[in-house]
Amino acid sequence: MRTLIGVMGPGEKATAAERATAFAVGQRIAQHGWILLTGGRAAGVMEAASQGAHAGGGLVVGILPHDSLAMMSTAVDIPIVTGVGYARNVINVLSSQVVIACGLGAGTLSEIALAIKLRKPLVLMHIPPALQSELRQLATASLDIAETPDAAIAQVQKALML
Repeated sequence: MRTLIGVMGPGEKATAAERATAFAVGQRIAQHGWILLTGGRAAGVMEAASQGAHAGGGLVVGILPHDSLAMMSTAVDIPIVTGVGYARNVINVLSSQVVIACGLGAGTLSEIALAIKLRKPLVLMHIPPALQSELRQLATASLDIAETPDAAIAQVQKALML
């Protein structure tokens, strides 16, 4: 079985720094031979991570919230059309062996909460320190903070060995 690494983050409200980090993380996921899983849309962290993995020669799975491909990133290789809106966040988390949350939006916060609830290894990037502390208190599985793409990938490797 191939390894699926989920990268979750804000869409339209993603910052330039979050997008740059997501691109680099996506690229490194591809370089490790892992499959990238995102929310599939052509926006923010999803788009940046997908483009990064594509640039790195990797495979990209996009779990789309809509019932069409209309808003899909051009870097998605395998689109999963759900038509279930935000409920697809459960699919994103359950399908990922490790979840990397890059930035914060309401949808990303729900994916972080689901990862904690479902005991999925979780790596946080660009998350406010006060929230990091709160999330650590809730976590019963691996929850790590990464400042750089390389640190995030090192945490993913560690989580995959558990």
